[in-house]
Amino acid sequence: MAYAALSSLMHTLQQLLQPNQRLVCGSCIPQQHIESTYQSLSALQVFLEEATKEAKDIETRKSLEKRIRDVVYKVEYRVDSRLRSVIVADCGDDRERACKAFNEELQEVEKEVDSLKKEVIQIEFNKHRSKSAELATTSSSSRRYAIEQNTVVGMEDDFNTILDRLTAQTHELTVISVVGMGGIGKTTLARKAYDDSSIRYRFDTHAWVTVSENYNERQVLLDVIISISRDRTDESYETMSKDQLAEIVYKGLKGRRFLIIIDDLWSTEAWDQMQRLFPNDNNKSRILLTTRLNYVADYASPDFPPHSMSFLSLDDSWNLFTEMLFKEDLCPLLLQKIGKHIIQQCRGLPLSIVVIAGILGKMDPTHDNWKKIEENLNSFFGTVSEQCQSILSLSYSYLPQYLKACFLYVGGFPEDMEINVSKLIRLWIAEQFIKARSYRRLEEVAEEYLQDLIDRSLILAGKQRANGRMRTCKIHDLLRQLCIIEAHNENVVHAMNANVPMFSEAVNDQRRVIVPFDIKEKHVYPNPTRHSSVLTIQAA
Repeated sequence: MAYAALSSLMHTLQQLLQPNQRLVCGSCIPQQHIESTYQSLSALQVFLEEATKEAKDIETRKSLEKRIRDVVYKVEYRVDSRLRSVIVADCGDDRERACKAFNEELQEVEKEVDSLKKEVIQIEFNKHRSKSAELATTSSSSRRYAIEQNTVVGMEDDFNTILDRLTAQTHELTVISVVGMGGIGKTTLARKAYDDSSIRYRFDTHAWVTVSENYNERQVLLDVIISISRDRTDESYETMSKDQLAEIVYKGLKGRRFLIIIDDLWSTEAWDQMQRLFPNDNNKSRILLTTRLNYVADYASPDFPPHSMSFLSLDDSWNLFTEMLFKEDLCPLLLQKIGKHIIQQCRGLPLSIVVIAGILGKMDPTHDNWKKIEENLNSFFGTVSEQCQSILSLSYSYLPQYLKACFLYVGGFPEDMEINVSKLIRLWIAEQFIKARSYRRLEEVAEEYLQDLIDRSLILAGKQRANGRMRTCKIHDLLRQLCIIEAHNENVVHAMNANVPMFSEAVNDQRRVIVPFDIKEKHVYPNPTRHSSVLTIQAA
């Protein structure tokens, strides 16, 4: 994307301007050209930051961002290539020729970037001659309203139904299926049941496993073992076969009353492999599973009808929306009518409501600001699923520029993966996604970026450390799909999957590639030097 591209090139130029830099000799560096180019790039960054605050002309802004991104990526490639030639050149004539070529390239770059800056300034001047009031986005530190995740509103009847089934007097092992479309609240409902003290005390042991579309049997086994067995370290399982792990699970559950949550089950084949893990000791053990597919729900629980999640009523949608934005306070009277129009566009889908609340929670609560959001939503048509995707896409459009690349990068991690926050922050910093601030460590700034994305309900907070800081985070699979699409379009990162050949043009044209470990083991990566970074992710 444009902002990340600018940051990357500015980082390179900044290194060249350091008085003690050792990349190239001082005679190679036309300092005035580098400083001029850096200032032009900085001006373009400011433009992007300001443009993001406007709620109108989203398509025009996207087109302009693409123009900036394409120019800067090409310029950066040329600068890096010439710089590489200087670094590897031997002393003497080769070095002199490389330095001369580098100097000339920087002068050409200065002209091109300056021309791009003038082009953008002219476009903005023409657009703002009759400038209307700007849509201001507040910073995370001055945010007015707190967005909370896993808020359960309008699901009281669903919860009571699940509670009754979990606590029924049936002694046999019972499988309870919850079915519904993505974003309707299945995982939220399951989590509420799993965490409820009146349910937990009834069971001797508990485990939560997320299956996802790409079923990883080994990871599921490890997740159950870690939940039910506290006397082993993770490393002790690494050398075990799947049959050995399955035996540990079965023996660990045998004779104990257990509650197992199986979240996001996609296939009957996955269920066939999993159900052998769970002994039926006629002791009122329970399995609660969630799925989008009715036939999977029926297959896993043929003796009991699945619990189908319904869309929220308009009243429940409004209650969820206002609770997330205003807590116990009432929505200002001036905003109630337009707020209800906005909520109608969410069509009762909780994820859409949560994301819209995330957008509005970062804005000053004015009628003009909310009106701009309503106008954008009114242009969307289609099914509930298509409407949801449009709303999620809108949430990305309203992100500040400095957060966009960070958000898209998260989509490169495998589906439903618990992402290590420390590792994610190091990767953001290495990719130059984090903008330095005076007297602040980059890690601290990155943590603020992550918290901002969580506040906007785009990233889910995961496990915590003993000191209260975040240990892991996750992303909803619908939001991850948005990341994959936008990241590919913006040329930020490409997440490899088994269906795309590693040598295809779709991959070769990407600046960054994330390769899951199981794919890397099956393929030899052909040409990693085509990309600015290639990252291997261990999904298990």
